[in-house]
Amino acid sequence: MIKKYGLIGFPLGHSFSKNYFNNKFEAECLDCEYINFEIRDLKELKFILRENPALCGLNVTLPHKVNVIPLLDSITDNARNIGAVNVIKFRKGTFGKLHLEGHNSDITGFMQSIKPLLNETHKKALILGTGGSSKAIFHGLKQLGINATFVSRAQKEFCVTYEELTENTLSNYTVIVNATPLGMYPKTDYCPPIPYRYLTPNHILYDLIYNPDETLFMKKGKDRGAVVKNGLEMLLLQAFVSWEIWNG
Repeated sequence: MIKKYGLIGFPLGHSFSKNYFNNKFEAECLDCEYINFEIRDLKELKFILRENPALCGLNVTLPHKVNVIPLLDSITDNARNIGAVNVIKFRKGTFGKLHLEGHNSDITGFMQSIKPLLNETHKKALILGTGGSSKAIFHGLKQLGINATFVSRAQKEFCVTYEELTENTLSNYTVIVNATPLGMYPKTDYCPPIPYRYLTPNHILYDLIYNPDETLFMKKGKDRGAVVKNGLEMLLLQAFVSWEIWNG
């Protein structure tokens, strides 16, 4: 029987995972298939599990990385600390019952991807957005010795708003990570409303978005001489970790 893996989220038109994994399966002659399960409501997950008995693992993307946790049988300490899950490992539990175990591979992919860009001047970071991915970014930066602050559109505890970002803020926070969907295809004319005029060549602008290759956020940073990078390498790295989790 063909082993199946897949991705749950909404929308999935931008997703990279399906082509990546199916190309991997073909290149390595693996009897496997990767399927996109585009679901707006997580209540649909039980139908996916029921109708696909050959499923061996799932990736999880927006907007379900946080809300999926109560539906799982267990989560790793890493995922619990982050507060978000992007990989579900399928195990056989008691009496053959399916056991769903939540993991987070975002943190590993992000850390390995941004680390080569950092130097001793990068001590503080701004994380744009407060969703599931941003939590992994926060913990990844912490492990790299960088203190991070969340930026939100609205007033929230432990966050600053975009309106509060000043020249002094950006002079101290020289790493800026976009963990929002602003600028993602097809809405490529959008970008987070930070004061780009205060950016310098010592800034790093890291965008978790990978479609388009260069977002408006990145372009505005590059115009000010900042180092910019998109999320494609992070995605490749976390996909590799996902495969290890499913088959480890």
